[in-house]
Amino acid sequence: MTDVATPPTTMAAMLLTGHGGIEKLEYRQDVATPRPQAGQVLVQVTATAKNNTDRKAREGLYPTKDKGDVTSFAMGGEPTLTFPRIQGADVAGRIVAVGEGVDAARIGERGLLDFNLYADDRRDINLTPDYYGHGADGGFAEYIAVPADQFHHVPNPELHDAELAAMGMCSYQTAYHMMTSASIAAGERVLVTGASGGVGTALIQLCRVVGAIPYAVSQPDKADALLALGAEAVIDRGDLPTFVDRVLATTNGQPIDAVMDLVGGDMTNLFIDTMIVDMQHRKRYPRLSIAGASGGNLSEIMWTKIYLYQVQIFGVSHGTREEAEQLIAWIRSGDLKPVLHAAFKLSELHEAERYFVNRDSNYLGKIVIVPDSQWQNHGAPFALNAP
Repeated sequence: MTDVATPPTTMAAMLLTGHGGIEKLEYRQDVATPRPQAGQVLVQVTATAKNNTDRKAREGLYPTKDKGDVTSFAMGGEPTLTFPRIQGADVAGRIVAVGEGVDAARIGERGLLDFNLYADDRRDINLTPDYYGHGADGGFAEYIAVPADQFHHVPNPELHDAELAAMGMCSYQTAYHMMTSASIAAGERVLVTGASGGVGTALIQLCRVVGAIPYAVSQPDKADALLALGAEAVIDRGDLPTFVDRVLATTNGQPIDAVMDLVGGDMTNLFIDTMIVDMQHRKRYPRLSIAGASGGNLSEIMWTKIYLYQVQIFGVSHGTREEAEQLIAWIRSGDLKPVLHAAFKLSELHEAERYFVNRDSNYLGKIVIVPDSQWQNHGAPFALNAP
């Protein structure tokens, strides 16, 4: 291991000790500091974005067989979430040490983690998604050891570390993979559900980057912020029986070309209905990418509707190396902007979890978690009560 100032042997971290409520998150200050292995870098964490998957993994809300299972990802066969585990996928920080085979000149680099635990070296596909904070320790700690080629240098001085963490791969790469799976093209009308969250705000920006037209589904009191972010219009999810008509009124009767669904539940059937009007004038098949189920894990949809209207459905989880590298390029170029809601201290993660679940109508974008030792520089300016 090569370093400038030897990191301490122990660090502060929040340990997830089992499936359950926030009482399963235990703040410790005597956790062994990881050491970078060959091909790795040791990152001093300055900010880590909070994602809904942190809560769902903690509560065991990822059933794939029995809807009542309390479980976590097991895409590669055996579950990889073992306890204790340090959660937190979207890590920003600075390299303070390197393992064997990594250029020591990288020490001091500020960057952002590609959060995936890739099963192989393929760049175009990721069939067994797992991630830092689930299958390996994440960023709710003062230090993390990660592969050198997955910690991407982002020097942009105009971006604070907390803002960089808010642009983390868990949201942006998921959003981009939803779009690439559905082959979103310039000029297409894209309905973005759950538009005020991390993935939703990423989708709005990414649609504009590729020339697509995003229509956001959200609450009316968030309309101004979402319009400023790039939404063509904001549609109140409100009264369900009138939802499809309201969407079509917004598009002047033109069908939605593709839906990026983060909601599921009863609304997915309505989202599909926004695409299957005026079929004789469509240029491409209707497409639905789904990467969340905040509105419910079960939807009732007639399969005759799916196959007769030739609706293509894409299940999306994480993304690929190619997509991560493209996103980093857009972050470096300034094409993507952070949507940071607030920062919380690592020791106050319980409070952050409660706030995340019970967030009010002012919530937009991402919450980031900052180690207490980094709070003054990287967290305090973005605290909820900051001036």
